[in-house]
Amino acid sequence: MSGTLRAQLCFLLLSVTALRGHARFLDIQENDISPEGLLSLLSSELKRELPEEFVYRRALRCLDMVAVEGQFTFTAERPQLNCAVFFIGEPSDIISIEYDSVNIDCRGGDFVKVFDGWVMKGEKFPSSQDHPLPLYERYSDYCETGVTRPIVRSSQNVAMLFFRLHQSGSSFTVTFRKLINPFPCNVVSQTPEGSFTMIIPQQHRNCSFSIIYPVEIQIGELSLGQHNDLKRSILGCAGSGDFVELLGGNGMDTSKMFPMADLCYSFNGPAQMKVGCDNTVVRMVSSGKFVNRVSFQYRLLGHQELQQMKGNSVEDVCLRA
Repeated sequence: MSGTLRAQLCFLLLSVTALRGHARFLDIQENDISPEGLLSLLSSELKRELPEEFVYRRALRCLDMVAVEGQFTFTAERPQLNCAVFFIGEPSDIISIEYDSVNIDCRGGDFVKVFDGWVMKGEKFPSSQDHPLPLYERYSDYCETGVTRPIVRSSQNVAMLFFRLHQSGSSFTVTFRKLINPFPCNVVSQTPEGSFTMIIPQQHRNCSFSIIYPVEIQIGELSLGQHNDLKRSILGCAGSGDFVELLGGNGMDTSKMFPMADLCYSFNGPAQMKVGCDNTVVRMVSSGKFVNRVSFQYRLLGHQELQQMKGNSVEDVCLRA
């Protein structure tokens, strides 16, 4: 895989979002760090195997990735004005972040804030269309609610911590835990290869499974309940209210990604497609009338496969973008 493409695939880990001043919402900035550095960091986190009785503890960096449960402390040695920590669990997890101790100057402009999801280059995962909460409720500011709400939980397997500390010696400690989610909805995959089954049990909601790599998706089973075929043929999949779509793009917001395929008929696979994009998403839309289910596998595309995709009007839509 070329260096240019490798850098593109690491956009998730290269972009850090920061809050400026006292604004409630996010102001996006780039952070100068090599792709190899953050990928190595995530890899080392995922490979840790710790006994259950052992509490893992370490210091946080200004830009960090955390995938292992434990207690994490940041102490400013100098003013730190643009910092973020990415938390990620397994697909069946939700994230719990507990404030153990906080020594910051809220009145002086310091803050520690949790975001329910991830933000990259101004785009949020899950998107506003797919998240159950309005955008303003996805932010939790310690300076506003930390005393009354010391534990913050995410709606999916990813969350972010943003902080700004103006004085050396300012610090905070948080405990990161993973809790079981019986019906995972909205997932960021930790790896470029794997399998997953998404189930929406008669709920009116949208769920997205995001893979931050160019991959081949192979759907093994799709069950969408009962539908009127005539209605589907006239209005398309979107008109049926229950369907699965494959999306590709170079950002996180599913509403801004390219539609690669729509599926609104139940079947037992396999059906497969190669998506040469930085981000590949399997997204299920559910009307809430049925129990909908999709099972799929995915694997990383090799350099030769990506080269062969160039020129295909569908498969290389992101390679040309």
